[in-house]
Amino acid sequence: MTPAQKNEAIEVLKEKFSQYNNFYITNTESLTVAQVTKLRRLCFEKNVEMKVAKNTLIKKALESLNDDKYTSVYDSLHGVTALMFSESPKEPALILSSFRKQSNGDKPILKAALIGEDFFSGDNQLAALTRIKTKNEMIGEVLSLLQSPARRVISALLHNAEKQGETAPAAVAE
Repeated sequence: MTPAQKNEAIEVLKEKFSQYNNFYITNTESLTVAQVTKLRRLCFEKNVEMKVAKNTLIKKALESLNDDKYTSVYDSLHGVTALMFSESPKEPALILSSFRKQSNGDKPILKAALIGEDFFSGDNQLAALTRIKTKNEMIGEVLSLLQSPARRVISALLHNAEKQGETAPAAVAE
């Protein structure tokens, strides 16, 4: 790789790190070409960008951003590294989990993930990352909680109206 190509790769990575608040660092070392192609296809279908890059280039791109939140990532940069960028904090975790189930394996390995300002390290964090709530899911839950008391009041009023409707004809008949 020429110095110009390295600089271009660093610039592309810097752009991705700046563009996305969430990224996963995985190890795809023992996957076959067919498996990597399948993983890339799954990522494409779910709007997750997957990039394979040299660890030194990733580190240089992160260092050039001058943000302390990336320092915890450096220890994860070893071996073969594939980056997964996404707007959704949990979509890459879901992709990795479903890929593992389909291939009956434990690859690719999750090295680390940076979700907003939160850092997750190690493959044992994958299950927790699949349960992260997205912004839209959290908004939906809050709206549901806010609507719940109003639904109870309306339900009670309708129930009372039905009971009064049942007893009204009997009272008129007396």
